[in-house]
Amino acid sequence: MNATERPVIAATTRTAKRRGPRLSRADRTPLGLWFWEIDRVLLLLVSMLVAVGLVAVAAASPVAAQKLSTTTASLDPLYYFYRQLMWVIVGVPVMLAVSMLPKPQARRFAIYGTLTFLILLFLVPLIGASVNGAQRWLGSGMFRLQPSEFLKPFFAVSLAWILSLRLHDQSLPVVPLSFVLTGIIGVLLMGQPDLGQTIIFIGTWLVLVMVAGLSMRIIVLLATGGLAGLVVAYFTYSVATQRINSWLFGEGDSFQEDKAHATITAGGLIGTGPGAGLAKFKLPEAHTDYIFSVIGEEFGLIACLAIVVLYLAIIVRVLVRLLDEEDSFLILAVAGLIAQFGGQATINMAVNTQLFPSKGMTLPFISYGGSSFIALSIGMGLLLSLTRRNPYAARVSLTRNWNKK
Repeated sequence: MNATERPVIAATTRTAKRRGPRLSRADRTPLGLWFWEIDRVLLLLVSMLVAVGLVAVAAASPVAAQKLSTTTASLDPLYYFYRQLMWVIVGVPVMLAVSMLPKPQARRFAIYGTLTFLILLFLVPLIGASVNGAQRWLGSGMFRLQPSEFLKPFFAVSLAWILSLRLHDQSLPVVPLSFVLTGIIGVLLMGQPDLGQTIIFIGTWLVLVMVAGLSMRIIVLLATGGLAGLVVAYFTYSVATQRINSWLFGEGDSFQEDKAHATITAGGLIGTGPGAGLAKFKLPEAHTDYIFSVIGEEFGLIACLAIVVLYLAIIVRVLVRLLDEEDSFLILAVAGLIAQFGGQATINMAVNTQLFPSKGMTLPFISYGGSSFIALSIGMGLLLSLTRRNPYAARVSLTRNWNKK
């Protein structure tokens, strides 16, 4: 090394130190592998959804704070925003930590989670807390959680594992077993009552059994059975009767649906502006079930359409990742998780636009809620974990296939 080269090398070294360590494709550490294998586009889309949620909760927080202030001491108008920010600070690291799990560990994590929260779901009728006439929670205050919210993502992955066993051994009665498991969860949820979550669990099961390759005859029988179950629920389950009558015939109390429609259309195409909405103050559960209507009033129907596109982009991105997947378990698990995520979003937005009857269901990553946000973070973490790809391995496989030709 001559004297003229030393200053150049020293300057380059100092610049590299100032920039800090960089992850290269040769980095084989857990963090390095995670960075190059994770679907960074999907992670970006979810991050955008979380950011939209914080803005939406900030817009809806004054409504919820004002209503709570009538029975307690006066609250800060942004009280629920600060609490949601806390849940985001907790939930995002949880999502990233779960996404770092290798696929076999993610599957085991889901199975243990299913067993744990299924037990807790059994405890809800015995020691659960009632809120607004529904007994869905365990604990109280900051330590209150809703077992069904946490069970959803674990259930989707565990059910995928059970059904994937059928592809290895056709004699295993995995479909009846999955039906019994889903039926038990449905009975427990209807007893709370929680019609919306019941629909999500049953819908997830139907999607997975169809993806698993059941014959069309069995699928038709299942669809017929589901329709018959809905008819039975209408005549025997008072909550279902009231909501269906209100939706189809305009009978009974349609206050929530009417106020949601009035709020979402109050802002027109571009909205009244942040904090300028007035119709939202007449809206029940503005920060949770009907936050989509608050977005419509303050940010306009164009913003609502943008959110729909964002959800669709997440769904399409995940499905594209499945196009060249060959592992049956991964296909089923990812399909179940994204169907669950998309189904919940669709139901919430349809309720806000009066397309569906009221369900009491949050909008994923946008509505306020601790249990909901942490559970969704776990579910998205599992989705990110199961869709991780090694780009180097994919190139090696492509090269080998090309050489064979």
